[in-house]
This record gives sequence, C-alpha cells and structure tokens, in this order.
Amino acid sequence: MTPLIDVIFLLLLFFMLTSTFSKYGEIELSNATAGGATSDVPQDRAFVQLGADRLVLNGAPVTLDDLTAQVTTGQVLIDLDPDTTAQRLVDVLVLLRGREGLSVLVLE
Repeated sequence: MTPLIDVIFLLLLFFMLTSTFSKYGEIELSNATAGGATSDVPQDRAFVQLGADRLVLNGAPVTLDDLTAQVTTGQVLIDLDPDTTAQRLVDVLVLLRGREGLSVLVLE
C-alpha cells in the first residue's frame, strides 16, 4: 500500500509542476495588404514606429501614455523595427485595443 501512495504523490507532483495556471489572452491583428479597399471618407492616420527602446508617433518620440492620449480615432499603422520584441508589440496593442472608431494595422 505504501508504494501506491508514493506513486500517487509523484503523479500529483508531476501534474502540479507541469500545468500552467495563467490565463492566455487573445489579441486580434489586422495585416496591411496591398490592394485593399479605399474609403471615400477621409480618415485620420497615425504612423507608429515601434522598436525595442523607441516609440515614435508621426516622427516624434512619445511614451506609451502619450500614445494613448494622442491617438483616439482613425487608423493606426504600426511599423516594427527588427529588434522589436513580441512583448513590446503586445503592450502597445493592449493599450490601443477596444477603442471605438480606432483600427490598428501591423505592417509587415
């Protein structure tokens, strides 16, 4: 009986250590494609250059808080530097998601 209890505790320990308890989120991305439909209504566009250490909005360096304050409606085009990490992109997308009248495109 004692070896059976040992095996059960080992299995319990294995499953506790290999499982994850964090909740994964999902962020919708839109890729900019060539030949997309154009709209007759003029739309405000903001161009964001995102790097590992830099964030530039329409040619001027900004912080994440300034970005959310300056971009309220229209279209945001995000250009990624080669050194941009996935976490940095997710941080920007989380700040911009869910806003009414704002669409975000990640350029390739």
